[in-house]
Amino acid sequence: MDPAASMRRFFEMVNSGDIDRLIDLLADDFVEHEGMPGMPTGREGTRQLFKMMSAGFPNMKWDPQDILVDGEKAVARVQFTGTNDGEFMGMPATGKSVSVQVIDIVRFGEDGLAREHWGVFDQMAMMTQLGAVPGPPA
Repeated sequence: MDPAASMRRFFEMVNSGDIDRLIDLLADDFVEHEGMPGMPTGREGTRQLFKMMSAGFPNMKWDPQDILVDGEKAVARVQFTGTNDGEFMGMPATGKSVSVQVIDIVRFGEDGLAREHWGVFDQMAMMTQLGAVPGPPA
């Protein structure tokens, strides 16, 4: 099992838009430690999250820039980019593009399936770029 290859495969599935195949990369007992409020945890919550993201940002791209491995865990520094051309989190499309840093930590099993996920997504930067919250003073 190669955690870096498993992590790359995950981002390839996200970028292809094939959410169902993406979910197949998660173990049945997958645990999401970064759950979104109001969404279920585990595989179903992950499915809902990526469907929401792809609806809001149809051209979204997750570009893993660094992947570091320690045992059964992989850490990825990722650049998320996309244009908000669809409804997102109850907000109408803005037509604005975003570029946000993401950190993902995933623990993989021997079968290469993701068992746990921890992450940091710079939501404040994204909401600022979308114009949903004011930016810092000039």
